[in-house]
Amino acid sequence: MDHFEPRDGALWAEGVSLSALAAEVGTPAYVYSTATLTRHYSVLRDAVAAHSAAFGDALIAFAVKANSNLSVLATLARLGCGADTVSEGEIRRARAAGVPAGKIIFSGVGKTDAELAFALDAGVRQINVESPAELDRLIAVAAGKGACPDIAIRVNPKIGAGGHAKITTGGEGDKFGVPSDEAMALYARAAASPHLNPVGLACHIGSQITDLAPLEAAFRLLRQMTETLRGQGLSVTRLDLGGGLGVPYAGGAHSVSPADYAAMAARVLDGLDVEAAFEPGRLLAANAGVLLSRVIQITERADGRRFVVLDAAMNDLLRPALYDAFHEVKAVTPRPGAKIACDIVGPVCETGDTFARDRALPPLQAGDLVVFTGAGAYGAVMASEYNSRPLVPEILVDGDRWALVRTRPTYEAMLARETMARWL
Repeated sequence: MDHFEPRDGALWAEGVSLSALAAEVGTPAYVYSTATLTRHYSVLRDAVAAHSAAFGDALIAFAVKANSNLSVLATLARLGCGADTVSEGEIRRARAAGVPAGKIIFSGVGKTDAELAFALDAGVRQINVESPAELDRLIAVAAGKGACPDIAIRVNPKIGAGGHAKITTGGEGDKFGVPSDEAMALYARAAASPHLNPVGLACHIGSQITDLAPLEAAFRLLRQMTETLRGQGLSVTRLDLGGGLGVPYAGGAHSVSPADYAAMAARVLDGLDVEAAFEPGRLLAANAGVLLSRVIQITERADGRRFVVLDAAMNDLLRPALYDAFHEVKAVTPRPGAKIACDIVGPVCETGDTFARDRALPPLQAGDLVVFTGAGAYGAVMASEYNSRPLVPEILVDGDRWALVRTRPTYEAMLARETMARWL
C-alpha cells in the first residue's frame, strides 16, 4: 500500500497535488510519502513484535543504501528504526538523522582501516566482519585504540536469491561474507582476541526476494552454526538476518508479507534465545516514493514505433538500465482514450536510457506529467550527473505539507565544484 492516490482525476501524494509540486519545484523530482514510510515500518515492527519470544529485543535497522536522504532517515529514526550502514558516509548520515550509535550496524565487504576506526570512535552497535583479512585489520585497529567492539561474522551460506544476478549476495561465487565452513574457525579466532567481542552471526543473501524458501534455508544454517559454536563453549547472543524481502513493483506482482516472513523466522529461531536484527531497505522505502517526470515530446516513426521522451533519464533512475528493473509508469492526469504501446525513454545519449519498451500507456502529449512508482529505494541514492545533468531534487510530503529536502543544483554550482588545472 502507498499514499499516492487519485483525487479529482489526478494523482496526489497524501494531501499534496503532484501537479502543484511539479510547478513549484520542476521536474524530474523524487517525492516521498511520510505516511507510507510510517505504515511500512509499523507493519514490519508489529510483525516482529508478535514473535518477541523468538527474537528477543529485536532491532529493525533500515538499509541506508536504499535511500540515504537525511529527512527519510530522520522520519524512520523517530519511529525507533536503526540503520544498516556500509560506509563511513552512511554512518555519518545515520547519526546526523538522529539514529543512536547503539542502533547502527556496520557492514560491507571493503571497509577501510579509517572507516573501521571511525566506527569504533562512533560506538556503533556491531561491526559485521566479512573476511579473515578484515578480522586481522580490525584487531589491529581496535588494539591501537584500546577498544573491544562487538562483532558478528557475516556468513556466506552458498544460498543466493534475489530479483537479478547483480543483487544476489549469498551465492557461492559472490564476494560477500565468509563461507560457512570457514566462519566457525574465524569466530573462534575472534573470540581468542582480547580486542574483539564476537556476539553473533550475520547473513544477507540478496535483494528483491519473493520466496521464503531460500531465506529459511539460510536462517536454518545460522541456527545450526549457533548451536555448534555454543557446543564449543563460545557465546552467540545475536543473529543478524539481513534484509532483502521483495516488494510488488507492478500491480498484482507476487510478494511476501512481513507477517509471513516474521513467522517463518520465528519458527526457525524458536527456543534459540538470541536477539535478532532485521535490515529492510526497499521493503520500507520503495513504494514510499515516486519519480515525477514531464513528457518532453512524442516521437513517432514511419514504422509505427512510438517514443515517449521524458525529462527523467537513466542518471536519475538507474535501476531499469542496470538491472532490467520494472517500474510502473502512470500519468498524473490521465487523458481519455485507448492505451497505446510505446517505448519510454530519457534524453541521455545512451540506448540504455530506456525505461520500458512496448509499454501500453494512456494517450500522452508533450508537457504531460508521469510518475515512476516504487522509486523510493535505489532511486535518488544511485543518481549521478552523467551528461552534466543536475542531480534530481527530493521532496518529502507529510499530510498536506511538503518540504524540499534536497535541492536541484544550479549549473553554476556544478561547475564551481571543479578547479581548472593551473596550467590551463
